Amino acid sequence: MEVELPIEQLLLLSIIQGLTEFWPVSSSGHLNLVHLLTNWQDQGPLIGVAVHFGSLFAVLIYFWRDIVMLVKAAGNLVLGRFSRETQLLIYLVVASVPLLIAGFLLLKSGYYKDLRTIEVIAWANIIFAFVLWWCDQNPPMTRKLEDITWKDALFVGFSQIIALIPGASRSGITMSAARYLEFNRVEAARFAMLLAIPSILGLGLGTVYELVQSGDASLQSDAIFVGVLSFLTALFSIWFMMALLKRMSMMPFVIYRFILGAALLAFIYVI
Repeated sequence: MEVELPIEQLLLLSIIQGLTEFWPVSSSGHLNLVHLLTNWQDQGPLIGVAVHFGSLFAVLIYFWRDIVMLVKAAGNLVLGRFSRETQLLIYLVVASVPLLIAGFLLLKSGYYKDLRTIEVIAWANIIFAFVLWWCDQNPPMTRKLEDITWKDALFVGFSQIIALIPGASRSGITMSAARYLEFNRVEAARFAMLLAIPSILGLGLGTVYELVQSGDASLQSDAIFVGVLSFLTALFSIWFMMALLKRMSMMPFVIYRFILGAALLAFIYVI
């Protein structure tokens, strides 16, 4: 059952989600740390959906040209007209399927709760920070999203399953996979953000009915509040990262994840 959360927690959850959903640092890991490291209770699925939907609208706004192109591609696909744009749409769908299926099975199994620990988040940050660093060290790459192939879509799609581990980072895994496949940094980030759309929708549609039917006016107000704030924060974070990746490597995110992972391990084993 959903309960009211203090305003401080709502603010923190909104800002964390907005900043981390599209950065390669794991939004799920950070959101779980809010209640794991404080006396606050778990925010529950409805608030979680609200903050994710807020960040979803941010990526739709920022990449509106891509969204319009994909919508037109969907229309052409229905009419049996194939082009580079319809091919890209198909590949994005293909790359999304493994994560959605694996996520559904994990949620149904109940084992997902067992992964939501500080130790798992700490080690996942460290391990996949190294993966991000290693994949980002390759020579300058020029491939763009329009160059994607069936092999690329399947590789990225199955790689995303790893992101079900809190702390691994869906964006980080996608960017690592895209960099490994020789996409340039900006295109790797663009790939990760467009793939966020079906993954967030898949996460949210199953519980949005509960949000509408909850009958708790206060809860619905909280959900709207965190959704709007998450949207504004996410819009800034997307702009910041895309500007950053035009000028430098993924190293700032790698360093942050190593430090976070080490700090969490120290909290567990030393403090």
